[in-house]
Amino acid sequence: MRIGLTGGGSSVDSIVRQAKQAEEDGFAALWYASAVAGDPLVAMALAGRATSSIELGTAVLQTYPCHPLLQANRAVAAANAMGRPGFALGLGPSHRPVVEDVLGLSYDHPGRSTDEYVRIVAALLREGEADFDGADWSTHSAGRMAAAEHPIPVLLAALSPRLLRVAGRYSDGVILWLASAAALEGVIMPVLTAAATEAGRPAPRVVAGLPVAVHDDRAEARAAVAATATGYAAMSNFERIIETGGGSSAADVAIVGDEQAVQGQLERLIAAGATEVWAQPVAVGADRDRRRSSLQRTRALLSAVARQPV
Repeated sequence: MRIGLTGGGSSVDSIVRQAKQAEEDGFAALWYASAVAGDPLVAMALAGRATSSIELGTAVLQTYPCHPLLQANRAVAAANAMGRPGFALGLGPSHRPVVEDVLGLSYDHPGRSTDEYVRIVAALLREGEADFDGADWSTHSAGRMAAAEHPIPVLLAALSPRLLRVAGRYSDGVILWLASAAALEGVIMPVLTAAATEAGRPAPRVVAGLPVAVHDDRAEARAAVAATATGYAAMSNFERIIETGGGSSAADVAIVGDEQAVQGQLERLIAAGATEVWAQPVAVGADRDRRRSSLQRTRALLSAVARQPV
């Protein structure tokens, strides 16, 4: 099973160390938020040079503050600096509170904006040129696009039907957060695969991201997830996908339980349509030693499952 982890660290050196250890432990990927190291791309390039096979992807870079031509060139620069295949570009429109309250930009048409953005970035990365005029984004690259030495897959953070259709038509797949197996089966896979088929695109990648805690007391594990997920309550996109998956909070859709239960839930994600899992281990326990032991237990199980033959 392809399993990736959340990437990060307090310094570039720690980010590189994490990548080397994750590769050694059999993990397929690390996924980096846009705020890692201020901007994750330089650290990802260095981590890529220190490893040989693990995929390093963004999850995700925000579309609104960066023009698509600049974004595509940034991705190519980081991917080429890695010196090997394995860079993935995860993009997303972020959320209204971030775009409007933090960035001071309009979030009135996120679907239209993302549609145009992904079209441009995908064309630049696949064809090296884009000539597009849209309502929100326009690009006439005319030789201003750097050449990628290796293919760069584009994954979209698509949680709504409209963005799932955009992903199916133009991107290489989706990178999801807090979408349970029920959400995959009920909404995500039918909409995504139909859009990809209609557009003549290959079967999309589906990276399913969820908090994971291997712990005997499920209630305690869900409480630990809830304590780390308070920010999601203000994000309507996450609220909707959690509800679609049958929950009312991030804790409800988290993967928790003992080793057998967690492995079963991971396998159900794959059966529901995910091509791979992005796991974010959550520490459970009343003190530092117990939380450290909890993380080690969770990581050990994830590593063992990741090493199992497909």
